[in-house]
Amino acid sequence: MVAYLNILLYGVGGIVFTGMALLVAFQERLVYVPVVPGLTKSYPITPARLRLTYEDVWLRSSDGVRLHAWFIKLFPDCRGPTILFFQENAGNIAHRLEMVRIMLQKLQCNVFMLSYRGYGASDGSPSQHGITKDAQAALDHLCQRNDIDTSRIVVFGRSLGGAVGALLTRNNPDKVAGIILENTFTSILDMAGVLLPFLKWVIGGSGAKGVKILNFVVRSPWNTIDVIGEVSADFGEPPFLRHFKYDSSAFAHLNTMSSEVVQRPILFLSGLQDEMVPPSHMQMLYAKAAAHNKECIFVDFPSGMHMDTWLAGGDHYWATIQQFLEKYAPRNDEPDSSSVTSHDSEGR
Repeated sequence: MVAYLNILLYGVGGIVFTGMALLVAFQERLVYVPVVPGLTKSYPITPARLRLTYEDVWLRSSDGVRLHAWFIKLFPDCRGPTILFFQENAGNIAHRLEMVRIMLQKLQCNVFMLSYRGYGASDGSPSQHGITKDAQAALDHLCQRNDIDTSRIVVFGRSLGGAVGALLTRNNPDKVAGIILENTFTSILDMAGVLLPFLKWVIGGSGAKGVKILNFVVRSPWNTIDVIGEVSADFGEPPFLRHFKYDSSAFAHLNTMSSEVVQRPILFLSGLQDEMVPPSHMQMLYAKAAAHNKECIFVDFPSGMHMDTWLAGGDHYWATIQQFLEKYAPRNDEPDSSSVTSHDSEGR
């Protein structure tokens, strides 16, 4: 009996040690895959190949890392919504160009595609701390442009990009009109147990069972489940009002309304055939957000997989996003100063 217990203890200890060694040594390679096996790190095509009007944008993150992005416009003077797009963990932004081409056509929008550090033409190595800075640099850049309607910036993140977008939106509630999450995980801690099932008893998110003794070694936890409930915590001035000069007393009720009024709406798009992130993760994210946010919308697509929900969803997919944009990132026409006294500046 004693020998059996010793074997059991050694076995458990071996699993814990092996799990810790794998996480410490290879976690970045599991989370971030800038180069897909068989492909190169460089862009296989540019937007020009698809006859898209675009601009090469070079940014500096707050820690000095040089970043590359493409700003793709439907047409040069397009002032429709601007989608700040954050990609999945594998490959680079060029691999998403066909989807973006259709996005421009269907949604009549602009799309800003950021290459995370270590991806595509961007310098550096990926990490949660670093990519958070990269996303902030992208949003700051968009907010400083004068050729777009900055009150209509909508964050769109798929998979890892959803975690990036949720954190960015929480940190910048006054700069984002809304956020769209597609096939996003609750946390990397939870995904560790999905990808490496033997770890689920020693690592996991806030709702996971087990002792979670290995959580401390995870350098990029991306706790989307915790962040998403805080996205609507700020109830300040809505983005669509911030470009108007107005009598503040006329809108004083915006700062005194109950917490049921939500300024940061969230659209959840879930592919029910997702082979990478269990669809239950999206359901949990929605439940967490909806407990604090009355403007959460959840739409599932029965045949959607992790990477092709936009394709499998067809017209319904694009119509869902279009309705979200029309409601939460509406067009701001220039008001007539001769007849409107409460807002007398140009609405951009």
